[in-house]
Amino acid sequence: MVAQTRTHGQPSPTKLRFRDKLVGKGLATDALLKKLKALHHELADMDQEHVDVPSLNHVRKELINPSILLHKDRGVKAYAACCLADLLRLYAPDAPYTQAELRDIFQFFFRQLTTGLKGPDSPYYNEYFHLLESLSTVKSVVLVCDLPNGDDLMVDIFRDFFGLVRRDLAKKIELFMADILIALIDECQSLPSEVLEIIMAQFMDKNARMDQPAYRLAVQVCNATADKLQRHVCQYFTDIIVDQAREERYEEVQTAHGLIVQLNRACPSLLHNVVPQLEEELRVEQIQLRLMATKTLGEMFADKHGLDLVQKYPATWAQWLARRNDKNVTVRLEWIETMKGIITNLPEVRKETEAALDAKLLDPDEKIRAAVCKLFTQIDYETALHHVSVELLKAIAGRGLDKKQSVRNEAFHAIGRLYSLAYPEIENNDPAAIQQFAWIPGTVLRSASVSREVKAVAEQTLADYILPLPSLPTSSSSKGGEIDEVSWTDRLLLTMRYLDEVSINTLYSFSNLKGSRPTLYEKFVNACLDYNGGVIDEDEEAITERLNAAVKATASQFQDPHKAAEDLHAFAKLNEGRLYKLLKTCMDVQTDLKGLVKARSEFLRRVEQSSSAIVSTMTTFLLRATLHFVNASSIPTFIKRVQKGFEPAAVAYSQTQSQSLGQTFSMFVGSEAGTSEPEGRAQHAAHSAGLWLTYVSKHCPALYKAHVGEFSKAIADERNVRLVEACLQALASAAAWDAKLAPSDKRTVERIMRFVMDSNPRHAKFAARLIACMRNSEELCIQVVESIADNLGDEDPEKLVAHIAVLAQLALRAPDAFEQKSDVVTAFLVKQVLKSSSSPADEEEMQTDEDWVEDANMSLELRAKVLALKVCRNRCLAHAGSDTALEIAQPVIRMFSTVLQYEGAFSAGARDSAQTKSRLRLQAATSLLHLATVQIYAQEVAKYFVSIALTIQDPVYQVRMTFLDKLVALLSKGKLPVQYNIIPFLSVHDPEADVKSKAQAYVVFALRAMPKAMRLVRFEYTFIRLLHLLAHHPDFKVEHEYLPDIAKYIQFYLDLVASNENVSLLYHLALKAKTVRDAESHVYSENLYACAELAQHLIKGHAKAHSWNLETFPGKVRLPGDILRPLPSAEAANEILKTVYLPEEALTWLAEKQSRQAQEAKQDKPRAPRKPTVKRKSAPKTNGSAKRGRPPKKRKMEESDDEESQHSQSEDEDDEGERPTSPIKQPEDSGASSEEEHEEEGEGKEGKRRTRAQAKKQAKRAAKRQAKAAASDD
Repeated sequence: MVAQTRTHGQPSPTKLRFRDKLVGKGLATDALLKKLKALHHELADMDQEHVDVPSLNHVRKELINPSILLHKDRGVKAYAACCLADLLRLYAPDAPYTQAELRDIFQFFFRQLTTGLKGPDSPYYNEYFHLLESLSTVKSVVLVCDLPNGDDLMVDIFRDFFGLVRRDLAKKIELFMADILIALIDECQSLPSEVLEIIMAQFMDKNARMDQPAYRLAVQVCNATADKLQRHVCQYFTDIIVDQAREERYEEVQTAHGLIVQLNRACPSLLHNVVPQLEEELRVEQIQLRLMATKTLGEMFADKHGLDLVQKYPATWAQWLARRNDKNVTVRLEWIETMKGIITNLPEVRKETEAALDAKLLDPDEKIRAAVCKLFTQIDYETALHHVSVELLKAIAGRGLDKKQSVRNEAFHAIGRLYSLAYPEIENNDPAAIQQFAWIPGTVLRSASVSREVKAVAEQTLADYILPLPSLPTSSSSKGGEIDEVSWTDRLLLTMRYLDEVSINTLYSFSNLKGSRPTLYEKFVNACLDYNGGVIDEDEEAITERLNAAVKATASQFQDPHKAAEDLHAFAKLNEGRLYKLLKTCMDVQTDLKGLVKARSEFLRRVEQSSSAIVSTMTTFLLRATLHFVNASSIPTFIKRVQKGFEPAAVAYSQTQSQSLGQTFSMFVGSEAGTSEPEGRAQHAAHSAGLWLTYVSKHCPALYKAHVGEFSKAIADERNVRLVEACLQALASAAAWDAKLAPSDKRTVERIMRFVMDSNPRHAKFAARLIACMRNSEELCIQVVESIADNLGDEDPEKLVAHIAVLAQLALRAPDAFEQKSDVVTAFLVKQVLKSSSSPADEEEMQTDEDWVEDANMSLELRAKVLALKVCRNRCLAHAGSDTALEIAQPVIRMFSTVLQYEGAFSAGARDSAQTKSRLRLQAATSLLHLATVQIYAQEVAKYFVSIALTIQDPVYQVRMTFLDKLVALLSKGKLPVQYNIIPFLSVHDPEADVKSKAQAYVVFALRAMPKAMRLVRFEYTFIRLLHLLAHHPDFKVEHEYLPDIAKYIQFYLDLVASNENVSLLYHLALKAKTVRDAESHVYSENLYACAELAQHLIKGHAKAHSWNLETFPGKVRLPGDILRPLPSAEAANEILKTVYLPEEALTWLAEKQSRQAQEAKQDKPRAPRKPTVKRKSAPKTNGSAKRGRPPKKRKMEESDDEESQHSQSEDEDDEGERPTSPIKQPEDSGASSEEEHEEEGEGKEGKRRTRAQAKKQAKRAAKRQAKAAASDD
């Protein structure tokens, strides 16, 4: 066997076969090009591992000859560059050239690339591609790092490549460039600053994206060399920020921070050393640096890499979060603005961010609070659903009650917009959307009753986002461009599904259905038409005055009355007939949805063109003047929804049932929110539609004009109890509005007559109303009355209740027919119904502790009694204009007063249940109120005024609240005599805050809305009547321990009514009270004098506390002769004036009270200190019987709709009994305890003597002033 050498089997080194000369005289370009091409192909095919390097020496030298490197032909240079690149590859790792030669070669390389490489179609593209590929794979370019002045060459390479890559070359070329640049960075000993600047420049463009080649190349390079670049990048930013900040060139610093954000998006690993530097900036004193660092870090945390950043730099994250409490408002604002991205992209830190935002909602600066709210107008639906808690959204909504308008606007705008975005999902019954957003409309509506300012914003939010009008269809819309009236109405009904009773009441008030017509707004338009832009032929002064009055009245409804008045005057001066016509169309109750939307759109467009400054005011005008929630287009959908929600009569619930909407809400919202479809939604839509039909029937039956046929058809479905009830009520109200609308076809009339005689009291009641309006009403009503009267004693209890309900209606609406059998009916009602003995059911009721029964739970016997009282009341009202009016009314009025006298019974020994008594007391009191609205009865009712007034202090909460509701409704319309305005002041001791707050709300609104003359008559002159009423109060005793409670009534009046302008009048009235006597007895006269003295002291103290001058009243006052009489002689008058009727202890207490008030007033001037919480007395005295608060189960969370609805609710004849409504109970201010609960201790005897002496001097001075006042008025 032959021995083998070590190299056996290995190929021998390959020698270069090319032997031609590349340099020489006379060598043509084509020949040279051909030789270089051949050389390139041979070198490219040679393997670095098996090449005979010495064989390359002769071409190595020739290739760097200037004649080749500087040759004019581009092809020669391209092939020469390829050959040189191949030689560097074959010689590697040793370079075959000197450093100077290498410098020339690399400059030659990149010069060829920059000038020749322009795209696949450019000449010698393959050669340039080969050159780049060789430099990329062999990494021979790293030799640049070892060359003298290699930094300059490296800078040129980076500059050339970032210019070259913008030519949109092939992806592979871009990769080759990236490899080359990465290799240069990795191998260089120190990175030239110019190179870093070139790289950073690629990130300067804020719109840079990964589809831009230069940006993409920079990202590739930075991510691959992050470890090497970190230190340089940190130094780069440090130098810029420190140097430029020192020179206060903050634009440069801002640019650097913007660059950091851009780098973080693409190459976050570069910033490992920059983040701590930004953290330090958060702590510096320079506001601009803190501001920029806050913004920069916020954007970095909000980026897709934000969670990694939070986890790597927890201290930086904590420091950034702390900027929410920065002392500078601008920094805090910047912090909030960057939170949007963090909420969206960092759900993992939601707990921390929400806690911080929640705290900022209470920031002392309004701009911060507004910015937090505005933040939520910028987030999308999915973010709000998944990354924001309900608690935070509710906190945002809470800012709708902020003191500052900007905050209120942003808060309601934010939650309103979110509801608008969520509505499609709520409509689809998505449980998550319902849980997260369905509460928003209710919150907005409940907020509206807080103040006029909040109400305006809430109203706008409802109109813009929650219940918006549909937009006009575009020409490209499908279905012929029709407005979808059904969807618009269904949105209202679905929104109501999640409202409580208070919110629904507020929604009613915003619907503009209630109120007398023509409205304020219609009167304004009519005044504008008469004014004719100032061109008036006759009665110019009267017409101008009428316009001014209309403008003033209309502007008073706006948030800024002054601006509104200016804009309304400007609108009147425009005098454009088309605008008036459009406005009248919008306000017309017969305008349907499509007509409203078109007219409204054109009106606002024309106003914008004519006078853009008034657009805002006129938009609000439209909001208040038009039916934009419910109009004529809603009625068919309401009827259909009630039909679809059909229930068997056994389980159907009518308007009288007391199932609270809170319970209804819980039925549909919760763990099974998505499982009750479609039945649950249909039932609730039917209930809501029924509520609207009832409301429209009461307040705007004109909407039914075009739909009477539909109602007549609907009552044929007698199985649907709720539908029949709603439609009968609608027909009755429409016929009462316009008798021509009453149905006249034989079949319908027969059906209605059947309902009249039916056992369903609701059906019978509304059917009776309807027949009273029909063409042959007299004949029909007589027929009904006779039929009922002949069988009253034989009917079963259920039918008897229905018959009495019919009689109550006919007694009012068909008095002539009722009088045919009035003797029989009234005798039966009084003897057999009202004075009947208790049934076994009532005996059971007497065993319970309940003192109130809701409408739905009233026994048939109690229903009959309540309705019997209504029959008596209605009969009196119907005969108010007849000659026998007083003859009919006097026994009825005495009967009602007897019920009040015996606390709900007809005799002292009656054994009725507490529930029956409370119901009858309430009905008697409210009936007397209604009778007092009739002038001929008012004097007779006034005999029992004290008993009526004391109903507001009834032991039962529901009686007090409902009585107050009825009282306020009648007072608001000016129907009651002036003395009834003092009754609300008796609520000051009520244990339930909502009774007092409702009374207070009425007084405040009435004082603000009334003209000065009316205010004087209804509230100021009646002060003497308040003193008289208190003198007759059963709790009044001229003893020290009782007087503080009486003082509270007077102080409550002063707090609400007294002002700098009228305080002299009130004091004068208190003085005059001692110049007359009580009309009833001497005992009450002495009570009156004591009360007058008490009022004098309180008025002086009140005036002093407010720094008002208590001057002598210059005018004369006539005291009411119905309750007061003149004194018999001048001697008696002088004796009374000299006598001090208050006990000495009371005078001492009053002097101390005045002293405390003065001291507190002084302390309050610089700053109002918080009063200490004082323990309340055990049981304040009221009207002799302790008043009970609401039982826990019955505490309905209600609040009044708004300031107007609190005192303008009309009498509801539709209720079987009276149903109390109340505002949300406000917690009692622990610091607002009464003066008598603050009795000072530890005062010495000397101090007490001095106080008594002062009191006696004050009493003498008061007596002298009274004598002067009496003399001046005589």
